[in-house]
Amino acid sequence: MSAGRPRVVLVGPMGAGKSTVGRFLASAWEVAFRDTDQDVEDAEGRPISEIFVDQGEQVFRDLERVAVAEALATHDGVLALGGGAVVDPVTRAALKGHTVVFLHVGLSDAVKRVGLGSARPLLLGNVRARVKALLDERLPVYREVATFTVETDGRPAEDVAREVREQVERLETAAPSEEEL
Repeated sequence: MSAGRPRVVLVGPMGAGKSTVGRFLASAWEVAFRDTDQDVEDAEGRPISEIFVDQGEQVFRDLERVAVAEALATHDGVLALGGGAVVDPVTRAALKGHTVVFLHVGLSDAVKRVGLGSARPLLLGNVRARVKALLDERLPVYREVATFTVETDGRPAEDVAREVREQVERLETAAPSEEEL
């Protein structure tokens, strides 16, 4: 693992547990945790929901693309991407060569985790129907970018993090080091 390259990148829909699992992983590996949604909010000085309302989804996606590219180039810990980041083809291309874990969550668990009274901009209206539509739309893209998938339904975040950690460490052990190449 070289500096400036995430040890693992977590992708998945809202409610998959990317931030919670990511924090557990970062703690276990004693590295920093970074969330590109938080990066966008910090850079803009306001919540994502306000960016959506004031400037629209495309402006947010443009900001997100920049945040993801910067984090992939400079962060050497655990990186969580926003649920829709992988829809962008530039971001998908940038993920090639990284260890990417798709945290898969089913509709029922996703709705429970985000809540029916969610203030998330993409969930305005019928939350369950919107979550289902987003899951259906993005599932093939998550699978496309993933090095491997971990199921999260009905599991505590600690167990999910342990499985991710074990699989990443197995990959790292099996892969030749940069010195061996």
